[in-house]
Amino acid sequence: MEPSTMKLSAELSDQITENQPSQPVMLIYYAAAVFFNLCLTAQVLTVGLAYFYNPTWWNLHVWLVRGYGGLSLFLLVGAWYLPLPQRIKALATGLPVLLGLQFLTIHFQMPFSAPIPLAVLHPLIGFSLFSASTTLVHRMRHIVWPQTAT
Repeated sequence: MEPSTMKLSAELSDQITENQPSQPVMLIYYAAAVFFNLCLTAQVLTVGLAYFYNPTWWNLHVWLVRGYGGLSLFLLVGAWYLPLPQRIKALATGLPVLLGLQFLTIHFQMPFSAPIPLAVLHPLIGFSLFSASTTLVHRMRHIVWPQTAT
């Protein structure tokens, strides 16, 4: 490699390292994504318990989303603030959008008599939310630990 090329390569490398967030910041973001995913898992578990075991579990199901829903905004802002790939930004953007759709499908009543209630979309959107969250965790793992991720 020519000296001028080596110098340019070193300068680009320094710029990339300067713009990269510290490892603890990326770990915090990753931990928040994992926690959000665990909350979704707990929510699916509580809805199953409410439906198949005891309806009082429904209160916890509702309380969970009210408790962790704001975390989706943290993940959204963090994804756009940190230098992350576009795919992660898209996944993080989808989380509050899907949570909003979840809210609408449960609380919004169609003004006309629809043959099927809007609430039937709630579990499908929930599945998409869980899928996006799990994919976000998986992709962040590859960024936080690029050598060990499989």
